[in-house]
Amino acid sequence: MKIILLYGGRSEEHDVSVLSAYSVLNAIYYKYYQVQLVFISKDGQWVKGPLLSERPQNKEVLHLTWAQTPEETGEFSGKRISPSEIYEEEAIVFPVLHGPNGEDGTIQGFMETINMPYVGSGVLASANAMDKIMTKYLLQTVGIPQVPFVPVLRSDWKGNPKEVFEKCEGSLIYPVFVKPANMGSSVGISKAENREELQEALEEAFRYDARAIVEQGIEAREIEVAILGNEDVRTTLPGEVVKDVAFYDYDAKYINNTIEMQIPAHVPEEVAHQAQEYAKKAYIMLDGSGLSRCDFFLTSKNELFLNELNTMPGFTDFSMYPLLWENMGLKYSDLIEELIQLALNRFKQRQEFYNN
Repeated sequence: MKIILLYGGRSEEHDVSVLSAYSVLNAIYYKYYQVQLVFISKDGQWVKGPLLSERPQNKEVLHLTWAQTPEETGEFSGKRISPSEIYEEEAIVFPVLHGPNGEDGTIQGFMETINMPYVGSGVLASANAMDKIMTKYLLQTVGIPQVPFVPVLRSDWKGNPKEVFEKCEGSLIYPVFVKPANMGSSVGISKAENREELQEALEEAFRYDARAIVEQGIEAREIEVAILGNEDVRTTLPGEVVKDVAFYDYDAKYINNTIEMQIPAHVPEEVAHQAQEYAKKAYIMLDGSGLSRCDFFLTSKNELFLNELNTMPGFTDFSMYPLLWENMGLKYSDLIEELIQLALNRFKQRQEFYNN
């Protein structure tokens, strides 16, 4: 069977996607699969690369280049294609894409349109989980605790910033955290200790999205639970991101690799159980399938607040999601295999629905 590994993308998380894709490439069972590389450049070009029958020697195979015109000369390892040209029978798409135009339902909707099985959540879960504002509103309805927040539209900010300040400062106390509504990997996130910093943080967030969210800052640990399954949902014991700063940014996560993880997290048994229950409840509420990672804040009083649910978590060698499952006895390669089977099962079920 052929796996079409779709990676790169137009979002600010492009480089994270390439790192994740390389780790996935090294974990696939090539005894059973071939892997077709399909790269999406930062400017949105789709590039079909080599077909791999064994693990690559280095990650350079992922950095595809291509000729712009037939007259150009020089070496290139890929061919520009239209998105619809990825369609193949007896193939499955593994979209290792992070951020907008990757895990926000757009790629998922495209796969549904061309009728191909793909790894990960569907359109509804991907779109809602990607948008931090929608996630919070939906999870409020089922009683999952979250920190206080204020949604801010860029149009409101441009039209009446004073009103935005008053709304934020009337509902929250400093420090606060400001985030783009649709972005991950800590891109565009800032901490604000006063009104001046809040203004700068909102301007930064609006570089990436027309909607932002301002959240109450709290003193808390960060613990994460991995989720796997379609209708039969399983969760891991939580792991902890051990920080020595107020929050860890993109560089700390993916460039400098300075994040320390404690797996499993040193938390009371009842806290671990509650985190697993909240994660499962959120996953089902958002109609998750395949996989997700659920992130929480844990206070010194052992209060849990759900932060976000990530439908395509990082898959690098040092990412929390695969390490959490490894701790549960599921090694990386077997995890990839299970995700493939979950995707095929969901695709088969959806075909049955269409045919009824």
